[in-house]
Order: sequence, then C-alpha cells, then structure tokens
Amino acid sequence: MAHHYQPVAHRPLCTSQVRQQRFRRSRHGLDPAEVDGFLHLVADELAVLHAELARTREENARIKGALRDWQSRFAPRVVRA
Repeated sequence: MAHHYQPVAHRPLCTSQVRQQRFRRSRHGLDPAEVDGFLHLVADELAVLHAELARTREENARIKGALRDWQSRFAPRVVRA
C-alpha cells in the first residue's frame, strides 16, 4: 500500500518541512541529489510566497485602518431619535 502525503488544512506547509522531507529508496531508487535539488526549489518558492502573503496581510491591515480612520472623520453621522 502506498503512503501519500496528506496536507494539514489548518497549517500551511513550511519551507523546513519541504527541505527535511526524506523518501524511502526502492530497488531502482531515486537520485538523492535530484530529489534534494527539487525540494530546495519548492522550499524557495514557498519562502517567497509566504513573504508575499505576509506583506499582503500587512498592507490589508494598513488599508483597513486607514479606511476606519477616514470613515470616523468624514462619514455622515447617523442620528437616531
């Protein structure tokens, strides 16, 4: 029976998980240098994506804060009787 990687829905895959992943060798095997090279490429891509996601989240927080500030200054006030 084959074992397949099951992603965890609540935690993103981190670069160290990719870099430290090891594979069982079969009789014909895989080229370890080729597998390691590929895993490092994937980990590098993940690092870039994680950094971009963090910047996007920071920008969203900044924009939301600016919008709240603007609304508190310039939005019409609703007076309830």
